Amino acid sequence: MTALGLSGVTVAWIALLTAGLFEIGWPVGLKISQQPGRLVLGIVLAAVCIFISGALLWYAQKTISIGTAYAVWVGIGAAGTFLVGVAFFGDTATLVRVLGIVLIVGGVITLKLGSAS
Repeated sequence: MTALGLSGVTVAWIALLTAGLFEIGWPVGLKISQQPGRLVLGIVLAAVCIFISGALLWYAQKTISIGTAYAVWVGIGAAGTFLVGVAFFGDTATLVRVLGIVLIVGGVITLKLGSAS
């Protein structure tokens, strides 16, 4: 148990979910870097997010199997980046694209349910 009373498995999953959120940040940073006058800001944002995301994924993989951890991490990043693109960058949200994201999220949930940790 940790100081907050959370098990190591719970902490690993929190780290993995947080890593997935930071995984969204680096493609957003690269997109921001394409805007005039925002090259450095975008690249710094991308680099910081890559580092934090990778470090948290590394930590989570101490407890969670590599296949599950990587798939969850990528799934959160893909679905989250899709949503940010639609909400803030004018990306289209066609029925087929939304279905693809639903399938990704469903796969992530299935992996979590099938995971021993």
